[in-house]
Amino acid sequence: MNKLVQRFSKISTDEKIKLITQQYFENPQNAQFLLTSYLLHDKNLQEIHSQFSENNLSNFVLPFSVAPNFLINQKTYCLPMVTEESSVVAAAANAAKFWYSRGGFKVKVLNKVKSGQIHFTYNGNPKKIKQLFERNKSTLIESTDEITHNMRKRGGGIQSAKLVDMTKEIPHYYQIDVGFKTGDAMGANFINTCLEKMASTWTSIYFQNSGLFSENQEFEIIMSILSNYTPDCVVSVHATCPIKDFGQNREKAENYAKKFVLACQIALINKSRAVTHNKGILNGIDAVVMATGNDFRSIEASIHSYASKDGSYKSLSTASINQDIFHFEMTIPLSIGTVGGLTKLHPMVRWGYELLGWPNAEQLMEIIAASGLAQNFAAINSLITTGIQKGHMKMHLNNILNQLGASKDQKQRAIDYFHHKKISVKAVDDYLKSIDD
Repeated sequence: MNKLVQRFSKISTDEKIKLITQQYFENPQNAQFLLTSYLLHDKNLQEIHSQFSENNLSNFVLPFSVAPNFLINQKTYCLPMVTEESSVVAAAANAAKFWYSRGGFKVKVLNKVKSGQIHFTYNGNPKKIKQLFERNKSTLIESTDEITHNMRKRGGGIQSAKLVDMTKEIPHYYQIDVGFKTGDAMGANFINTCLEKMASTWTSIYFQNSGLFSENQEFEIIMSILSNYTPDCVVSVHATCPIKDFGQNREKAENYAKKFVLACQIALINKSRAVTHNKGILNGIDAVVMATGNDFRSIEASIHSYASKDGSYKSLSTASINQDIFHFEMTIPLSIGTVGGLTKLHPMVRWGYELLGWPNAEQLMEIIAASGLAQNFAAINSLITTGIQKGHMKMHLNNILNQLGASKDQKQRAIDYFHHKKISVKAVDDYLKSIDD
């Protein structure tokens, strides 16, 4: 039905559900029942969830899991993970268990500077606008003092500001690039508020000094916004062990290590492989990011951009062998927070933070990075040994059985039957039909 929905945000949730289901569904009653069945019984708790997003009709449930035995900088963690993808949690837990007795993951936050830009146009003499900026840079920063006061008390605030001439790329285009430290907050609102204040101040400075410029020169602020690309907010993680830890047979252990290194090298030079390689890293990262109420979309965008920082898209992790010692490491940008946003609002997010021992932002960066490297190790391990599908399809078996409507008894029999057999939808379907006969 082609019909404009008027004042949708103003009507009640019940009215929204009724309107949407009647307009778009063949069976409105069934559609309404599904939506209401996913609402929380605790009305106060549901009210909290409903306020997370506009036009809320119901809840979309994802599994909340844990992966134990993560040894990170000599401290043991049990990681909260939110993901719908089969085998991610099991793979991370298996990798964590392997590395636990080998020193675990060593992680170091290298820097925590985030950035934002004021984008503007100016069609006059580049030297004059640069001189105006340099004379007034401190004034621009000081104009945010009221906004940054509390952040500066916590060791954060504006770290730098520089004028960038982009006129070779776009005529008359400049930007003011501003660096920030935001403490335990992700800092998006803080950064954007500072940038907008600085843009207003920059505009006033320009027109107060209009006598320095000719009458036909134009100046205009285009936008002021943080960047989700954070190459100066980075964390490094690595794990090492003797090659002999990969098996009692020395030749097989050496071959395994060499194949692992080669797999990483392929992802360094082959974009098709690198994208999937890095997606596997993000399987582990996203799961912890979501469980801790952070923005996985901004993190993914930054990480993928970082993988292209040298001009071509590459693997984020590398492996090497040095004097019979296997080294596996990765450096990634991570802009996260432990205060603000959902971190204090979502009850399950708070549960996850308590599980982790209430980490600060730097500690959470370390935890998330270790989760990504663990997931990457598990994925490569599967690829160079049994193949990715063996473990994945076994974890996926329950999904197939549910899809085919198997009973509880059929599920158990199928799990036993496929313990050492190849799994596919057709194979499971044929088996269920055979035991029904």
